[in-house]
Amino acid sequence: MATINSVLGPMDTADLGFTLSHEHVIVTSAGIQHVYPEFIDREGTINRAISDLKLAYSEGLRSIIDVTTLDLGRDIRLLERVSRESGVNMICATGTWRDIPRVFWMSSPDQIAPLYIREIEEGIEGTGIKAGIIKVANDVGGVTPEGEIILRAAARAQKATGVPISTHTWAPERVGEQQVRIFEDEGVDLNRVYVGHSNDTTDIDYLVGLLEKGVWTGLDRYPGGTNPDTPDWEGRTETVKKLIDAGFGRRIMLGHDWSVTLLIANPEMRRLRDERNPDGYLFITRKVLPRLREMGVSEEAIDQIMVDNPRRFFEGVQ
Repeated sequence: MATINSVLGPMDTADLGFTLSHEHVIVTSAGIQHVYPEFIDREGTINRAISDLKLAYSEGLRSIIDVTTLDLGRDIRLLERVSRESGVNMICATGTWRDIPRVFWMSSPDQIAPLYIREIEEGIEGTGIKAGIIKVANDVGGVTPEGEIILRAAARAQKATGVPISTHTWAPERVGEQQVRIFEDEGVDLNRVYVGHSNDTTDIDYLVGLLEKGVWTGLDRYPGGTNPDTPDWEGRTETVKKLIDAGFGRRIMLGHDWSVTLLIANPEMRRLRDERNPDGYLFITRKVLPRLREMGVSEEAIDQIMVDNPRRFFEGVQ
């Protein structure tokens, strides 16, 4: 076993238990809660998150990886309180999402990497709460020049600290392949890389190609269906089954990309999201896992994906 950073302090990987690999509590923009606090119902978010996660805990959830970065409005004290009062462990993130600060566009990876390293080794915003994962993002159109700077900074922070990387990708354009090429060029151990949002495609050749490179894949957008170019939740679940059947059950993890409060989407998008997923953090437990069982997936295989794989990922075990 190994020790990893949670928002409540160091924890043993053995205590992760049933883990959702890519989630959020609140998604907004950098600095809003500090400069314009009236724009965010922070207390309401905390109360709803505690309630939702207590319910999820009662149905078996034990940990979430919250990959909310500075540019997604990371609120580290909010996460600390929600984790303490809900009982659900939270691993929080350093790194940068798609809203890369303009100053980083003009910087080098070696200027940015130490910022991530400090949040891992010393703590975030003077709180002493340390990041346990490095989050980076590239989307439609692939890796931009500024996106490449962030990827290389993350790679260097990973090599310096041993903390793994989690990526946001646009799977229909096979963006994960671009990310992997940069990590390879930086000399990162690909066993320490998780390529997220990989279930936005049903292209098994693409997914198997990533897995054969040695990365972990996050099938972590459930239920889906908001974008007509991506599969619905049943199609996503069929992809899980195909990867298990192909022998990759030991290299995949599941999550929702859910958030209690989502302020970067317009009201109509939020309404549709809530209609498609009234179960929140429990959609996988209530819908996906029962469907996998109907498809013939064993309890052992399900436990491997939901319990063993997150633990092994953080331990750096193949």
